[in-house]
Amino acid sequence: MSVEISGPAVPAVLAAPLAVAGCATAAVTMCLEAAADLAEARTGHRPAVSLDTGHVAAAVRAEALLRDPQGRGIDGFAPLSRLWPAADGWVRTHANYPWHRAALLTALEAESADVESVAETIAGMPALMVERLVYEAGGLAVAARRPGELPGPAGPLVRTTPLGTATGRPEGTGARGSLPAAGIRVLDLTRVIAGPVGTRMLAALGADVLRIDHPARPELPGLAVDGVLGKASALLDAGEDPATLHRLLDGADVLVTGYRPGALRRLGLDADQIAERHPGTVVVTLSAWGTGGPWGARRGFDSLVQVATGIGWLTRDASGRPGALPCQLLDHATGYLVAAGALTALAERARTGVAAHVEVSLARTAAWLIGAPLDGTPPVETPVAPHLVPLGNGWTGVAPPGALDGVPLSWPRLPPSYGTAPAAWS
Repeated sequence: MSVEISGPAVPAVLAAPLAVAGCATAAVTMCLEAAADLAEARTGHRPAVSLDTGHVAAAVRAEALLRDPQGRGIDGFAPLSRLWPAADGWVRTHANYPWHRAALLTALEAESADVESVAETIAGMPALMVERLVYEAGGLAVAARRPGELPGPAGPLVRTTPLGTATGRPEGTGARGSLPAAGIRVLDLTRVIAGPVGTRMLAALGADVLRIDHPARPELPGLAVDGVLGKASALLDAGEDPATLHRLLDGADVLVTGYRPGALRRLGLDADQIAERHPGTVVVTLSAWGTGGPWGARRGFDSLVQVATGIGWLTRDASGRPGALPCQLLDHATGYLVAAGALTALAERARTGVAAHVEVSLARTAAWLIGAPLDGTPPVETPVAPHLVPLGNGWTGVAPPGALDGVPLSWPRLPPSYGTAPAAWS
């Protein structure tokens, strides 16, 4: 089927030297098509799907358009999360979370935590040395590279492999006219932007989503609202109480993880372990750099992947300073691919009884973007106001993009409340 798409090919806010608008629309389209396929598999009815590109342009900037009860936006990056000139190039750091900030300062042995002191330290070091020292200390820094200098993950944009049968698991079916994922339970072990974008879209499509965070590692203020839309949000130290996590998995249809590859194996949460202990569960693995290669076990964020994969070089200014995309597209596009992969796997499970392991990464999305052809259509201004909705407790944000059978998607579970739900299915 085809999605009925309205609006300009290139909304002005997404104009860039790369196909940002096209990839953003394509990722959301893949998600909505997968939702329609799941609806058909469960009910026999395939809903008509429509999408407005202006809404896509707002959705992929959702965290930037979020407003608190006083109408204020949320700062996206901490002072030490930025691009720095090094002795022989450029370095991008990410220090939004206190533990990453502490690791950065430890690695650099900076005299103080102020920007000037850190800048002076980095300016006297080669970019690759900064990258190595910060990573070894548990922090986040990457040297700027040109496209192709950092080998990216091979394979398809969304990799899907069989993960055993759903023997003994009753396959729920939705009622015609209900949302495609109604009755599906999703355990969300993701944070920041990409994973939460995918799981909140699953919630907008009807899934019962429970997000779990560690109580000692709270989410940043804006993301504690934007990242829990449509979900129940609970706090749980899975290291101290793995039994509760596995009881939740006993009732889950989908597990979505966004921690660095290998970090959850000690908790029994890698795909092969889930297949053995919780057969029939769809597992979606989101990573920054892919699961193989020398960087497969590294942490990463959108801004770092942009710089390391050459997107910064492709968007550089006249002085050669690396640039950035007009939105955190790697996060958002990958988030919609998370949802698309989960929905496709659920449709396959409904038809055949076979579960699947779905893998996506920011680096693979970056390679897709770099290779995508540009649309030569002139950019067109698109209004934001029609896509903004109340989020509860005085907050305002972007509604989920798309409509099924003419009915726009909306967020359930408002107002958002981070970390206040019990670690249990509703």
